[in-house]
Amino acid sequence: MNAVQLAFFRQRLLNERAELEAHLNEVKTAIASHERDSDEADQASFEEELRLSLRQADRESRLINNIDVALQRIENGEYGFCEETGEPIGLPRLLFRPTAKLCIEAKERQERKEHHFRKARGE
Repeated sequence: MNAVQLAFFRQRLLNERAELEAHLNEVKTAIASHERDSDEADQASFEEELRLSLRQADRESRLINNIDVALQRIENGEYGFCEETGEPIGLPRLLFRPTAKLCIEAKERQERKEHHFRKARGE
């Protein structure tokens, strides 16, 4: 991967990270500013929204961690190469999922193993 491509992905990852952090801060502010409502229906509605927001915030926090790993891989010169095989991941996959650590073949093998393991456990 050339320097222009690395700069593109670095900026894309930084932008995505900033958007996620801004959203997480909005969620934290909304939670902190909420006052308990005496109306049970309103309180139940808020608690359901809170549950969904916390689940989304958890996913976003994990994505921020994955972005940090991808940024570190850019700094280390490892970005764009499969962690399992060392082969290039490929620009189409990275454009779709810039945090990808595995090439498509390695990811498919991983998913088949996981599927086989779940099937063996009866899930």
